[in-house]
Amino acid sequence: MRSLIKNHKLPAIMIVLLLVSVFVFASFSRLRLNAANASLGANDEPNREAGPEVVLACPGRVEGASEVINVGAGADGVIAEIRVVEGQAVHAGDVLAVISRRDLNAELSAARAHAEAARQARARILRGSRDEERRKAEAEVSAIQAMQRQAQLRYDRYEKLFRQGVISEDQLDEAKKNLDVAEADLRATVKHKELVDAPPLPEELERATAEVRAADERVRGVTEQLEKVFVKAPISGTVLKTFMRPGETFSTFTPQPILSLADVSSLRVRAEVDERDVARIQVGQRVTVRSDGLQSVRLTGTVKSVASQMGRKKVRTGDPAEKADRDVLEVLIDLDVKDKALPVGLRVTTQFLK
Repeated sequence: MRSLIKNHKLPAIMIVLLLVSVFVFASFSRLRLNAANASLGANDEPNREAGPEVVLACPGRVEGASEVINVGAGADGVIAEIRVVEGQAVHAGDVLAVISRRDLNAELSAARAHAEAARQARARILRGSRDEERRKAEAEVSAIQAMQRQAQLRYDRYEKLFRQGVISEDQLDEAKKNLDVAEADLRATVKHKELVDAPPLPEELERATAEVRAADERVRGVTEQLEKVFVKAPISGTVLKTFMRPGETFSTFTPQPILSLADVSSLRVRAEVDERDVARIQVGQRVTVRSDGLQSVRLTGTVKSVASQMGRKKVRTGDPAEKADRDVLEVLIDLDVKDKALPVGLRVTTQFLK
């Protein structure tokens, strides 16, 4: 009888345990379902705010409205002064630095003096003889004419006396000789006066004009060389970095920049898209920009232009697995940010949105 009771208790206990297990499993499943539903409900809003899908990402660098311009000088010499500091805004044509070339100042003075002498010589040729020279030549002609008339009268008188037999033939010959000399002197004096009054010869005027042109050209050449000692800003922008200091020597044979500047009135990103992804980008496409240096700040922008020619990579991410043998396409992105002081050359990651 006891064994029968025991045999009946064992299935009952098993049934109770089975029911308890089913109840616990059902309760646990209900809790997991509620948690999943709560989690789904909490994630609905972020998913709705996630925005457009990112279709590709690529490296790039921040730059201004213009590329960075390295500025040098057009003349060799020692840097006398640097007139700007890093971060200073400059306008196109402003003097940024000065090269010392004192020898050019002396050469310019000599060239100007030579040009002035050439112009004075040409003016004298155009003007001809001075008024004093003309008056002197006229007075000489008048004096020789008087002597010639006197010699002529003496000869005429001696000829009459010779025919009358009053004087000898030698005296007549002497009078004739004096008359010939007076007439020769008169012809020479008249010729001299004609030369004094004559206009300049064409060849003389042409030679004088050529000398003036050559002298002026020399002055222009030295002036241009002297202008090159002033290093001027090619564009309006901001001085990014100065590479040289006063006292250092600048050489055009081994040129190196004196300073660099760029227009940072607006910012843009030059991104490099891999050749496999060029079909995914287009002008007007929206872009987000991230960088380790920006921390949690996310910038936005728009694709302004896409290059027409492939090229080699210039922006390196530093990843050892990065492929350097692929061609890339440069894309310019205008940033929406206006008041953030981003450093030019900052490496960023650009994300192109769908």
